[in-house]
Amino acid sequence: MPTVLVVDDTAVDRKLAGRLLEKSPNIRVIYAEGGKQALEFLATEAPDLVVTDLQMPDMDGLQLLTAIEESFSEVPVVLMTAHGSEDIASLALEHGAASFVPKSELAELLSDTVVQILALTHSDHQYHRLISCSQRTEFEFELENDVELIEPLVELLQQVAASMKVVSGTRRVRLGVALEHAVHNAMFRGNLEIPRGTTGAPDYELLQRRLNERPFSDRRVTVLAKITRELAEFVIRDQGPGFDITTVPQAGDPESLTHGGRGLVLMKTFFSEVRFNAAGNEVTLLQRRAAE
Repeated sequence: MPTVLVVDDTAVDRKLAGRLLEKSPNIRVIYAEGGKQALEFLATEAPDLVVTDLQMPDMDGLQLLTAIEESFSEVPVVLMTAHGSEDIASLALEHGAASFVPKSELAELLSDTVVQILALTHSDHQYHRLISCSQRTEFEFELENDVELIEPLVELLQQVAASMKVVSGTRRVRLGVALEHAVHNAMFRGNLEIPRGTTGAPDYELLQRRLNERPFSDRRVTVLAKITRELAEFVIRDQGPGFDITTVPQAGDPESLTHGGRGLVLMKTFFSEVRFNAAGNEVTLLQRRAAE
């Protein structure tokens, strides 16, 4: 059973986040009142993931993230962002955080985000040695609009990129997180044209109708992947009407964290380069191998 460490100096917020996670029967939750105590627990309890507030008196979330990167580099970190912490959150995403969840949307997003990242962290490595012998790998997939196809696809692409040493450590998890958002957006925002609700939750009645209604049900997502020792390139294309690409948030812009489009923020932050076609229904994600 994976262990999640929740770090927040405010008892009410700490317990709120913990209770949301404890609803999952497969997650053990432990708590720290601040960054210094969190580092002690990382050494003794070996948690699988850290969920942390950003604004804390003894050690803020960015300082904690830096310490985790230095001493516990395989442990992914999820940020809880409150209004006023956008500058720190933007820096933290650039420096290694795996994802973020606005405190105003904890109930809707926290549990799913943590479960997603834990799944990516513990993906199957049985083919690691064989894949590591590969010099070039290419895939082409045509996916129907079935959410259950996303996780195994992302795990496969993440494992190949990691085995070929394009990414390692938490960079592997970050690549998987951004890819999962990209494919999810293509299916649900693109093909099925499901708008993002004010809470981030989809309109399930509309979703079920679109899955059985033409032209939405006939649309497919194409995923092209080309991975070498130096570069991983992913092209994700849907058959929807596209969107206005001028609205895409910029990586590193604190304002982007408050204007929705969470998946686009993570893609722009976690990949070396992100390009959209003019129609807004195709995204190219490039990840260059980091210097040793």
